[in-house]
Amino acid sequence: MTQITGTGKYEALLERCRSLEAVPTAVAHPCEETALAGPIEAGARGLIRPILVGPAAKIQEVAKKSGLKLDGIKIVDVPHSHAAAAKAVELVRQGEAELLMKGSLHTDELLGAVIARDTGLRTGRRLSHVFIMDVPTYHKVLIVTDAAINIAPTLEEKVDICQNAIDFVVSLSVRKPKVAILAAVETVNSKMPATIDAAALCKMSERKQITGGILDGPLAFDNAISKDAARIKGIDSEVAGDPDILLVPDLEAGNMLAKQLTFLANADSAGLVLGARVPIILTSRADSVRSRIASCAVATLAAHARRQSYQSAT
Repeated sequence: MTQITGTGKYEALLERCRSLEAVPTAVAHPCEETALAGPIEAGARGLIRPILVGPAAKIQEVAKKSGLKLDGIKIVDVPHSHAAAAKAVELVRQGEAELLMKGSLHTDELLGAVIARDTGLRTGRRLSHVFIMDVPTYHKVLIVTDAAINIAPTLEEKVDICQNAIDFVVSLSVRKPKVAILAAVETVNSKMPATIDAAALCKMSERKQITGGILDGPLAFDNAISKDAARIKGIDSEVAGDPDILLVPDLEAGNMLAKQLTFLANADSAGLVLGARVPIILTSRADSVRSRIASCAVATLAAHARRQSYQSAT
């Protein structure tokens, strides 16, 4: 089992990608400097092979103004962002790209093309988002899910959110990811639905309705992250103090947690959408170069794991 621990966790991800082939990636509407610089930088590092989908003249104009070189990079010319989202998804469906990356269009516009019933990238799973966080005060990469897509997930939706995250962390070579299911308290309380869901998810894991991970919950944040806090409260748990994944009760809690880790704990965060046919790289204009590159690195690892899984199945 390989765990990415200690300082330089993102650098360890990049190091693992050095021996891997760059993955063809459809980049939807990279028509703003940061949205264009991200995939170009990731391409230069050998993580992805970007295919830029959008108005060619606009992309070239942005590159010229920003001093970015487009030498050797394929551009697929389409008139606007809506067409870019549809075409980027089409490239994935046709097998020309193995990853999808958001450019300077709205997330809803891209995901609308992804979930289109006849032309999208749907699977049997619900889409969910993961933040891959490098928290300086935590000993390994930490996944927070779902903090961006599912607003108030039902128990059944949490099953998919949890399974998506477990499968993703397994692709990072963590053999049996530990999942802390968060609530405000660590005891089951019928007046607090998040605790009921947490208990149900743990039982579903025991009955193999969720596979590949070790689940515990409900856990409050302190006893999820700190072995000492768990010990003081008398919690005997394989997960407490050592989770790979924090499964939050709803989007509001997850979004606040991720941003608190970023702005108060100086964490770096990468972002992916899971549950579609391929991982989807989500970046924002506020992301650092380090975070953008990390998003591409983890997506590359997931894409190669998907290749291996497909080859084993055939």
